[in-house]
Amino acid sequence: MNQDAFLALPHLAEYRRTHFFAVADGHGLYGREVSSYVKEHLSASVEKEIKGIFDQAKVQQRVVDSNEVKDALARSFEQTNKRLYNESGIDIYFSGSTCVSVLIVGNKIFCANIGDSRAVLARAQANSHLAGFPLSRDHKASEADEEARIIGAGGRIEAFRDQAGRFVGPQRVWHKTENIPGLAMSRSFGDHCAAEVGVIADPEVLEMNLTENDKFIVIASDGVWEFLSNDEVVKIVEPFY
Repeated sequence: MNQDAFLALPHLAEYRRTHFFAVADGHGLYGREVSSYVKEHLSASVEKEIKGIFDQAKVQQRVVDSNEVKDALARSFEQTNKRLYNESGIDIYFSGSTCVSVLIVGNKIFCANIGDSRAVLARAQANSHLAGFPLSRDHKASEADEEARIIGAGGRIEAFRDQAGRFVGPQRVWHKTENIPGLAMSRSFGDHCAAEVGVIADPEVLEMNLTENDKFIVIASDGVWEFLSNDEVVKIVEPFY
């Protein structure tokens, strides 16, 4: 485990330097309702979980382990998805939402992601130009480990077929014997139909240290990243930094 200034700083001072940002991108008939629900409940869950960690660490007079923060983010995603299923009242059989989130605690950054939205860090290079470094991995059905999980859960992976039977567009998630749901990502909130064949709401969490060369973060849905590269987006934002 990498124990940097993040673990050395006083607990309360560190907690007060905590910031959380996220983008939820809904899809399906009730995608707007799902993403709005995620926006409201995920942030509240993260705040409660992270505050609990630092409060407990203060009482026990110990430092906070990075893995505790990762686990807290994972629990927050899990709790939000359970509430979406059990309490929201939203029809999520064919509707869901991706979510990419960034939690900054002092000089440590944690990126928790499900789906194909993305967070990109702009970092200055030796030549002073900024380059875009992804903080998250796009969860596409074509990723080997994602495909293996879905196939193992009884699903199938292939692109959409047009009327002539030709494959069109990206790889998608389908039930083995039915042409549903055709989801283009392999992780998401909701999407009960896709969850039946291995689509999950478990986030991948990346952690890293922020340095003086790190200038800004861009968090956006696939509506941006589908058409622009990480470096192109950073170049567009840079004049306004």
